[in-house]
Amino acid sequence: MIALAAVGVVTFGTLGLGAWGVRFVRTTSDLLVASRSVTAWWNAAAISGEYLSAASFLGLAGLEFQLGAIAIWQALGFTVGYLALLLFVAAPLRRFGSYTIPDFAEARLRSPALRMPAAAIVLLIGGFYLLPQLKGAGLALGVVVGAPYWVGVVVVGLIVMINVAIGGMRGITYVQAFQFWLKLFAISVPACLLVIHLGGLPGRAALFGQQMPRAGAHGLVVRLSSPERVQFPLAGSFTADGRTVHVSAGRHVTLPAGRVQLPPHGIVPVGDGIVAQRGDQWSRPVGGSAESSPVLVYSLLLATFLGTMGLPHVLVRFYTNPDGHAARRTTVRVLGLLGLFYAFPMVYGALGRVLTPQLYVTGQTDDVVLRLPQAAWPGPVGTILGALCAAGAFAAFLSTSSGLLVSMAGTLSHDVWPRLRRERRPSVSVRRLRFRLAAIAAMVAPALLALLAQQVNIALLVGWAFAIAASTFCPLFLLGIWWTGLTARGAGAGMVTGAVLATGAIFAGLALGEPQTGLGAALLSEPALATVPIAFLVMIGVSLFDVERIDASAEMLALHAPEGLGLRLADDDLDLVRAPAAARVGT
Repeated sequence: MIALAAVGVVTFGTLGLGAWGVRFVRTTSDLLVASRSVTAWWNAAAISGEYLSAASFLGLAGLEFQLGAIAIWQALGFTVGYLALLLFVAAPLRRFGSYTIPDFAEARLRSPALRMPAAAIVLLIGGFYLLPQLKGAGLALGVVVGAPYWVGVVVVGLIVMINVAIGGMRGITYVQAFQFWLKLFAISVPACLLVIHLGGLPGRAALFGQQMPRAGAHGLVVRLSSPERVQFPLAGSFTADGRTVHVSAGRHVTLPAGRVQLPPHGIVPVGDGIVAQRGDQWSRPVGGSAESSPVLVYSLLLATFLGTMGLPHVLVRFYTNPDGHAARRTTVRVLGLLGLFYAFPMVYGALGRVLTPQLYVTGQTDDVVLRLPQAAWPGPVGTILGALCAAGAFAAFLSTSSGLLVSMAGTLSHDVWPRLRRERRPSVSVRRLRFRLAAIAAMVAPALLALLAQQVNIALLVGWAFAIAASTFCPLFLLGIWWTGLTARGAGAGMVTGAVLATGAIFAGLALGEPQTGLGAALLSEPALATVPIAFLVMIGVSLFDVERIDASAEMLALHAPEGLGLRLADDDLDLVRAPAAARVGT
């Protein structure tokens, strides 16, 4: 009940702040970019709240629990990706003054034909990123109140859809800033208290030595809702239905549904898709196992480092700053806030390996943050800390889902709908109604897919979104901002190539059952190492041979001229965004 109450407080607080933010929504600019008036600290907290998703709050700890120290690279990539944003993208993108990424693509390259492919990629990335948020919500409510998986998906989907539809970017900014501080408190306080209570990291042999996870001194009870196929990495035994079964090393067995008991200090079997590792293998950040091969690590780092600058829901946040200087200050603050947060998920993964090894049996590794407090500190204190973790996890689902839905709804209402209806100048009320309907429509497909993605790792789903972003929008922004030779055909060819290759690799990996070893397996799991260079080469190569070139001096002036000169893109009228940049730059 305590956990349910904590989740309820977060939910009603989110809806209340969203409703309060409606008072400030008067124009289309309020809905899409909060009238470009968000200060650096507010925006940094909002970006951090939006960015710290289910993959950060639950998925990173679960990934470390399952695979080991390789998860550190994902946290590092998530954070330093903002360094690339700071150096290359944030200020020029804000100066250019577009509302959406398709706006930027069309205006920078003077090609209306680029709008629809860019919009499709925004929706693809947003859909991949929204899936793990909804999946995390389904898992969290199942752990907190025992609700079926689909209930959490539907509840979070409805809450986010209502909040975005009524408040837009202006309302969501306040919600996400509040949720960042809530998430930081919810993940840091239990982690610190648990380490103090336990006197450090227990079971160090299973973390850094030669041991594999084992049952405690009193044995281990695992309750299975359905039969589970597992492998015993060493010889062991289990008791089920009053019968003790002895299993030889390496043998696969199917555990029956119901109560399964492992003997004191007995070896813990692992479910399908999980590789058993000794502590020294688990704690090695590179090369300890097939899942931490150098190729996989490099590809993961490339995807997260470059993918950050291609995430639509992150980029749209920089449009809300007053100017380019504020965008840079915002990015510096985000780096500090993210670095502070990512110090804590790894604590849960390490403690969970020793204290909740039953998750290796069930395969529910994403639950470790939610289940650890009660396992480490049984009684009222553990219950309260678990409730705090549940509240933080729910805030993570809500904040990131809100940012993603704003980005997707903005793309549908501003980029796709007018092209399908061939409208030129719809009224402000029509634009607002269109945005709200788009917010409802954009939630439907990810919610339905989330119901089918219950068995896919949260952090893996988010990694795919980063890989697609790194292979599409990252080349578009780096070349579009810093190279005058980029053409519309080159940009279009590179984006489509990157999207097709990255998405194809992901689905090929799923179809082949995600093989565990080899270079091919690494690139299917994290394709960025191959797809990003190919996308860059295609953009550059097609542009060099393209005979239809433009004089990009006006666009470059809008991107790079200091704000003090008074050069900017008009953002009062959406139609002006679609006009050639030369007509929109003035003193």
